[in-house]
Amino acid sequence: MKQIIAMTLAGVTFLTVPACENLTTEQRTIVGMTGGAAAGLITADMFDANRDWRLIAALAGAAAGTIVAQNDATQQCAYARGDGTYIVAPCP
Repeated sequence: MKQIIAMTLAGVTFLTVPACENLTTEQRTIVGMTGGAAAGLITADMFDANRDWRLIAALAGAAAGTIVAQNDATQQCAYARGDGTYIVAPCP
């Protein structure tokens, strides 16, 4: 049952992403943070994690969602060089 709920939420999220194109940078950041936290929490719940790991997963998801939202706002992507460093350049 949890997988069905998670897949439904993922599908709804995928369908609503195009609606974020006309948001300001601050609004994108908030949406990214909220969506990332929700994704982390849902993932931890699917693995039946305890309360501490659910909090950690939600915080990590919020951080990742914020970074993705900010990079989307600047249209800059980070490319790994393979030696642990990266270069920032315009997205394709």
